[in-house]
Amino acid sequence: MTETGETGPQPRACPICGKPAAPAIAPFCSARCADVDLHRWLAGAYVVPGTTGEAETEREVAEDEPDA
Repeated sequence: MTETGETGPQPRACPICGKPAAPAIAPFCSARCADVDLHRWLAGAYVVPGTTGEAETEREVAEDEPDA
């Protein structure tokens, strides 16, 4: 503890269950919570927002054009 009463940075809470994170597997508190998070990513529960890429836009345009 410093003279100002600060104890330093507080450990972050586990994003899955809210318990204090374990330094060995931060930001999670346990291997189980890390596995739950991995499963959520692999199952598509988390989505990173973004814009459509050029390839997708070109494919959409090609689908909209009538066949000649």
